[in-house]
Amino acid sequence: MNPALQKTIAFALLILAGYLMQRKLSGKQDLAGVKVLILSIILPATIFVALLKVEISVSLLLLPVLALVLNAALYLVSSWALPRLGFAADGKEWRTIMMLVPSLAPGLSAFPFILEYLGDGSLALAALADVGNKVFVLIVLYLIAMNWYYRGREADSEKINRRTKLKDLGISLLKEPVNLVIITALLMLTFGLDLSSLPFFVEDTVARLAGLMTPIVLLFIGMAVNIRRGEIARIVRVLCFRSGLAFLLSGVLIYLGGIAGATALLAVIFAQCAVSFWPFAHMSAVELLRGKSGAAVFDLDLGLNLLAFSLPFSTLVILTVFSFGDHFASPTVIAPVGLLMLAYPFVYVLRPLSQTGEVEKARA
Repeated sequence: MNPALQKTIAFALLILAGYLMQRKLSGKQDLAGVKVLILSIILPATIFVALLKVEISVSLLLLPVLALVLNAALYLVSSWALPRLGFAADGKEWRTIMMLVPSLAPGLSAFPFILEYLGDGSLALAALADVGNKVFVLIVLYLIAMNWYYRGREADSEKINRRTKLKDLGISLLKEPVNLVIITALLMLTFGLDLSSLPFFVEDTVARLAGLMTPIVLLFIGMAVNIRRGEIARIVRVLCFRSGLAFLLSGVLIYLGGIAGATALLAVIFAQCAVSFWPFAHMSAVELLRGKSGAAVFDLDLGLNLLAFSLPFSTLVILTVFSFGDHFASPTVIAPVGLLMLAYPFVYVLRPLSQTGEVEKARA
């Protein structure tokens, strides 16, 4: 049997084990505790080990910029496409999806697979690229959300609160464990230090924590799966559109950049990450700020369902890509797959206009 396929089956069994553990969870706080453990300890340790094995170069600074370009492209194309997928422009559902679609959460949805299939070097590159994604998700999307809220509500006190919140977001970006680890590792590499330069007990502890990455994250994915039937069709339509667009953008990057091999696969996988929790946090903050005055800015129920379904969807796509290996490193394969993924959501556009009108009236 294909070694990559065997590894995929092993990962699927770990996810299944996590799913079967759901009945043992006493509440959402148990799941939140596992997530904090991953994002605050295990993931930073893994990235720290990976970065210290990379040769630092100025060209690596391009990675965060490319990630920002990916975020921006997903946002701009989505603003045009979503009304054609049945989400009225500038409606609360449209704004909700516009916040989530361009965001990426590689920590839980991609990093463990990158580590297992592509190795430490590719994981380090992905971690550096994620810095640009975090800037977009934490700062740019926050500004967009607050701009929608403050439209017509530009009181001076509210402007001050907005500036304060942005400052707090910037501080939280610097305090996030993963970002602190990246800064520390880059400083060490600048001065010619590596993992062996640390005391043995530190090196051993970090290496042991990094070894927990894959099994813990896969178990978490299984425990977090929560499929709600009511909106599955609409959510799958959005996720297929996002995935197909990401495949096409990756194909363009690989073609124009002449990228091949593991780096090409990394470009494909990074773009297929699940949506991030941070935009949902921004939306929740806006709705809390709004209170009961005025119309809702966002549809939090839709956002929560999209967030919950995105992780298993992304995991399935990523494992499928890795199972086929280097086939997905070629634009001639990536482009048709992207178009195929886009075909399902855009079947919605081909429906009779009368049917579309009836649906919109029903929603109104």
